[in-house]
Amino acid sequence: MKYEQLATDILARVGGKENVRSVVHCITRLRFKLKDESKAKTEEIKQMDGVVTVMKSGGQYQVVIGNHVPDVYQAVLAVSGFSQDTSSSQEEEKDQDKNLLNRFIDIIASIFTPILGVLAATGMIKGFNALFVAVGVLDTESGTYQILNAIGDSLFYFFPVFLGYTAAKKFGVAPFIGIAIGASLVYPALEGLTTGDPLYTLFAGTVFESPVYITFLGIPVILMSYATSVIPIILATYFASKVEPFVKKIIPDVVKMFLVPFFTLLIVVPITFIVIGPIATWAGQLLGQGTVFVYELSPLVAGTLLGAFWQVFVIFGLHWGLVPVAINNLTSLGSDPVLATIFAASFAQIGAVLGVYLKTTSKTLKTLSVPAFISGMFGVTEPAIYGVTLPKKKPFILSCVGAGIGGGIIGFFGGQGYIIGGLGIFQIPSFISPTEGITVGFYGALIAMVVAFVLGLVLTYFFGGVNKDEAPIENETATASSEAVEAKPGIVKAGEQIESPLSGQVIPLSEIADQAFGSGSLGTGLAVNPSEGRLVAPASGTVTALFPTKHAVGITTDSGAEILIHIGMDTVQLDGKYFTSHIQQGDRVEKGQLLIEFDMEGIKNEGYELTTPVVISNSKEYTFKTTADKELKTGDLLMTLMR
Repeated sequence: MKYEQLATDILARVGGKENVRSVVHCITRLRFKLKDESKAKTEEIKQMDGVVTVMKSGGQYQVVIGNHVPDVYQAVLAVSGFSQDTSSSQEEEKDQDKNLLNRFIDIIASIFTPILGVLAATGMIKGFNALFVAVGVLDTESGTYQILNAIGDSLFYFFPVFLGYTAAKKFGVAPFIGIAIGASLVYPALEGLTTGDPLYTLFAGTVFESPVYITFLGIPVILMSYATSVIPIILATYFASKVEPFVKKIIPDVVKMFLVPFFTLLIVVPITFIVIGPIATWAGQLLGQGTVFVYELSPLVAGTLLGAFWQVFVIFGLHWGLVPVAINNLTSLGSDPVLATIFAASFAQIGAVLGVYLKTTSKTLKTLSVPAFISGMFGVTEPAIYGVTLPKKKPFILSCVGAGIGGGIIGFFGGQGYIIGGLGIFQIPSFISPTEGITVGFYGALIAMVVAFVLGLVLTYFFGGVNKDEAPIENETATASSEAVEAKPGIVKAGEQIESPLSGQVIPLSEIADQAFGSGSLGTGLAVNPSEGRLVAPASGTVTALFPTKHAVGITTDSGAEILIHIGMDTVQLDGKYFTSHIQQGDRVEKGQLLIEFDMEGIKNEGYELTTPVVISNSKEYTFKTTADKELKTGDLLMTLMR
């Protein structure tokens, strides 16, 4: 239960488990459906250690965690008592969001998210199997190839069975009814009936011309191949969600256990074969042909637009709208250009991250950049987006430029995806055609990957606005008694001077009442008992933490010192009362800039002490010389940091 406390805190701040309708997770996010989003304390959640950010999209309250989200999700289930099968409070979900786009995105995300990991895993196995054949390591007749292919095809071939389960959970149907409907659609004996002579043909002379091999109670049945299909099972399960409640109302309780599924399946499955399945299949084929038609008007333009905006779609969760389109293309056409064109986006993103890492002198940014880069290599870009590029704005925009050019290159070379597999570098084998092997589209994808990465790196390094106004810091060996070298024209300071953010009396940390600060466990520094209610920036840098209660602020200086200022003792309990902030988290601040104003008399009248610790959180990286003065004004030297 490494993440038990994090899970507990998240649940408390989303309004408690009684405010949660359901919760699932994708690659990096906890996706909550809340009864009342206004009860969620979004800003507090954003400030929590272990949380990257919070997004509201597609009718979901999304808490972005990062790569370890499966562990946090399990902790949420454990501390809440939710069942993994339902992941909810067992209350029937009543969707009050009437926005059609939000409802569509929510449905698609809920159905596909639970199988995302296995879908990627089986796709990767199939992709690497194709790669082994293309380079001559395996032969298609070998047992090794056949077994690996069986693993790779297992989920995709029986897609209706898996989607029957997840769609049933989403639409409120008994999950095993959804599985039974999906299994009926891929029943092998029905597939074999299409090999003989047809009884007759329906819709002859039209695009919907179809042979009839069997009838059901005299009604013609157009047998389609539902293996790997997506739309028919989702529509069939939705239909079942209307039939099952009706059947429940008229069946006596004593026989509901078996008669409800009996009549539900007896109604839904035949109607699916006769009506829903053929119409859904034709609709899927038309959707696939329409997608290809629009794409082929200009693959270069389509690839550029999809590549450039993909990361924006990811931020708002809108990328789920394109996932079923891509899967439908694979099932109806055998290949897909949609997800192929966005392949370069993650590499443009990590190129931008590397550009930030190489250019910045901020230790905080460098620390964030390393894991974000590694995650991005495997297609998980949320840590890079929310932790590095988006807060600085320009690197994110430049990464979108690189992604757009990469997408245009893939479109120009006619790149197609032949499987739904892994992301990032694991997506490379998906460009190998199962019939033609390695084609020009495969090489186009590799070129796009390199170009997008290089553009993201170079554009960010030179034009990303990273530390553009900052002089480099030259550190010299120093001892605890070292004095700071005064800045002179053409000479860089050997140490960093931290000014007093307050006017007032200087107090050693060891003499204040708060043991956490007094013991030095939160960092080395001093405390100030303020004489006026104005807090200013003690150094130039970035606001890396601003508590929602506005009683505390964290600043990372341009040279990497992490300053924490806590106004008063236990003032968090005032919940922001008497505090006025003039900054936001992520703002660039200059030394002496007004940060926060606070009502000293109001705080004292509430019974709180105003002694304010000013500490360096990463103090182990420095040696210190602190002021010997007992009274300071804002702007006076408080301490000098030496490396």
